[in-house]
Formats: sequence, C-alpha cells, structure tokens
Amino acid sequence: MILTVTPNSAVDKILFIEEWVTGTPMRTDRIVTSVGGKGLDSSVTLSHLGVETVGLTFVAGATGEELVRLLEAYGIIPEPIWVDGETRTAHVIVETKHHRHSHIIAGQLRFTENHIVQFMQRYRTRVQAAQWVICAGSIPDSLPQALYRDCVEEAARVHVPVLIDSQRSAILETLPADPAIVKMNWEEFEWTFGTSAPTLEDLKHQARELFNERNLKALVLTCSSDGILAFSAQGAFHARPPRQKSVNAAGAGDAVSSALTWRLSMGDHWPEALKWAGATSAAVVLTEGTADCHMEDVRRIYPDVQVETF
Repeated sequence: MILTVTPNSAVDKILFIEEWVTGTPMRTDRIVTSVGGKGLDSSVTLSHLGVETVGLTFVAGATGEELVRLLEAYGIIPEPIWVDGETRTAHVIVETKHHRHSHIIAGQLRFTENHIVQFMQRYRTRVQAAQWVICAGSIPDSLPQALYRDCVEEAARVHVPVLIDSQRSAILETLPADPAIVKMNWEEFEWTFGTSAPTLEDLKHQARELFNERNLKALVLTCSSDGILAFSAQGAFHARPPRQKSVNAAGAGDAVSSALTWRLSMGDHWPEALKWAGATSAAVVLTEGTADCHMEDVRRIYPDVQVETF
C-alpha cells in the first residue's frame, strides 16, 4: 500500500475549449470532473497501475462529499478528515489548439487545532501499513508549514520512506528531516532555492550542486517536455519519454511520484524506476481526466523511454 497525503484537496472541473479569447463568449461541450490535489492525483494514477493506495486528506462541504465519492469510484481508500469551509474546486481550462491548460481555483478549507491532532492520529495509524508515503501539494497558510516534516519523522519511526512533492517553505521546512525523495518541477526549484536556470544544462548543474550541498538522499525534477532529472546515490539520470499528442497534461508530474514509489517498492534500481515514471507520465497526457492513464498505454510507451546518465 502507498499512502498519499494531500493537505489541499480539490475537485477538478476540466473544461475543453479551442482557445481562450479574452472578452468573448466561449462554449464547451466537454466537461470532465476529476480528483484534484497533488497527493490524491498520485493515488489516481496508482489505482490505474494496480497499486493499493490510501488517500489521507482534509475535506469540507458538498465538494468534499463529491471528492470522497470520486475516490471511492477509483477504488482508492479515502481517509478524510472533515474540517470547516469548502473543498476547493479547480476549474481547469484546456485549450485544445495550443495543448495547454490553466487553473481557476475557488474554495478554501478552515482548520482548528483539533483537526491537526486528528490528522496526525490517522497518519500514525495508516503509515504503519505503508510501503511508501507521498506527501504532495501546497500546505494551506493556516496549517503548520512543518506538516510534511512531521510526516517524515513519524514515518522514519516505522522505517517507511517518504517522497515530498512541493515547493518553497513546505520543502525547506522538511529538508532537515531527510526525506527519501525531494521532488518538484523546474519552476518550483527556482522559486524554492532562489535560483535561475535558463537552460536544461543550467538546471542540471544547479540541481547537482544542491543535491551534494544539502546531502539529499534523492532529488527529482520534472521538466515538462524535457523529461525527468533525478539525482540519487546510484547516479544522476535524465529520463526522456517520447512526446505524445497531449489531451490534458494535468497530473503528469504527480504520475511520476506514483510510478517511482511503486517501482522502488518493487525493488527496481533508479534507471528502471525512472523508465516506468517516464512512461506513466506520458500516458497521463493522453487522457481527459487529471492523472488518469491506461496501463496499456504505459506498457506501449515504456520501451521507448530513454534513460541516460550524466
């Protein structure tokens, strides 16, 4: 079982239009409702990969009820903590002409100290049965920014590795706890560590320096069409899946977290795990739903994923 932690849950309403034209009426005849929130998106992909997964998350209101129903429909085991406010609705605008997507987000969760106590109690119980934990997404301002650090420390007590996928203070607060994998995208890397990497070669150089200076166990950076960079004790790797004709790229980065933890839990070395991660991420962009994929697409793409050392 892989446990996912999502402090900032959402329901995605994906609207497909040809092109966003400011100041004009726009119509869509395709609206897809999906699970949202980075950790839960990883659970969605894990469900398609045939991996048992529990989604620990905060939810509220009617949108929270809808989210729990969506999780159950995927076969994900929901572990909801009910709080005040309303679960976010993320309106994902997909422009089919340009193969790009944008988010408009509404809704906000409100927390009390008791909600945080409930969260840690549920987490301590669930982590004991997990092979990996994925903590992903932003942490609402009203929650402690050290929440992920607490998760890593609790998991370490029962020898369970944790992947952290976030940015800025949520990452910086967690680094002293020594998570098994620190993951983010190219832009988030620049934001978090106050750097500028105009080219992929610049990013490789800066990421390697940070990996060594911070003595990280592993660092993974998703780079959109440029693939995945990974630094670990086994070496530095660049995974490049073949380009796909994108339908909806939302959740592709979260699929990398899913495939990595799945394959590492199966005993794969990093090059092999990254090959699966590249194939899974590429398969996600072929579907309309956030983080959805088809195993037949993953297996079809897998042989064509290139993984190189650098």
